[in-house]
Amino acid sequence: MTLAIPSIGPAVITMGVFDGMHLGHRHLLARTINAALERDAAAVALVFSPHPDEVIRPGTSVPRLLPPDITLERLEATGLDRAVVVRFDAGLRSMAPEEFLDALAPAIELRGITMTPDSAFGRGRAGTAERVGQIGAERGFDAIVVDPLIVDGAPVSSSRIRSTLSDGDVATARHLLAATPLLRGVVVHGDRRGRALGFPTANLAFAYTPALPALGIYLGRVEVAERGVGPGHPALVSVGVRPTFHDDGRILVEVYLLDWDGDLYDATLTLELEERLREERRFESAEALVKQMRADEAGARRLLAGGDADGAGRHLLC
Repeated sequence: MTLAIPSIGPAVITMGVFDGMHLGHRHLLARTINAALERDAAAVALVFSPHPDEVIRPGTSVPRLLPPDITLERLEATGLDRAVVVRFDAGLRSMAPEEFLDALAPAIELRGITMTPDSAFGRGRAGTAERVGQIGAERGFDAIVVDPLIVDGAPVSSSRIRSTLSDGDVATARHLLAATPLLRGVVVHGDRRGRALGFPTANLAFAYTPALPALGIYLGRVEVAERGVGPGHPALVSVGVRPTFHDDGRILVEVYLLDWDGDLYDATLTLELEERLREERRFESAEALVKQMRADEAGARRLLAGGDADGAGRHLLC
């Protein structure tokens, strides 16, 4: 079997999903690039899609920290020579490590593989760093083991960042990502309840499963290139189930653009989450909700002006 990848020639490769393109990924990719330079070879990332867990456990959907297209954009911006999407399916999963490495030829002449100590590939995860080192000694390439990046006492990983976001800790997620948490969706029609309350919102639908933060209200920044909005246009963001009106368990992402009015339907909206303002709460009436929304907007504007959301302490609008 030969993988459907472009002809590259001598290369040092690394493999994974690279969801979020966080500090740990950047650490591994920097070592890959350096190793390739040392061996007069191309630095290549093989990006598995769909997520292997979705193939191993059919019916699951792994929440993504980034849309796949932005993951590729950020990979290519690191200095890699190539980022190549490799379809992960049952056939690829069943390959022994040696079979997978054979399938890279003739497109890639392997000079090295960078891996973390606990990463593995191939049938039964037999392609451990130790086994790859043995295969490399036989075939003339190097297994380059890169220790995981430790930040605040723990390895940086996509699962750690997803957990951090689910706790509403946007600041820590931003630190580990070395970027602001980002969502991208298409604006779809909702029930227009926000407009009736004086806060018209853009309701987002996603072509992927996003890793959502804890339910609540956030300060965000948006770009809607098709409508000339942004980048960096300030917005209030609701991630929640709207318990004041109904709660069917469906989580909605709704975006209210500050100081802007217009038609965003069917446009692609890119959203960066800056800071959590408060948790989602149920209000006794629409009037009480509107009062709180006005307070949220005032708090967001204070943050944008360089102050605190509540005018004194940090973002506590209770």
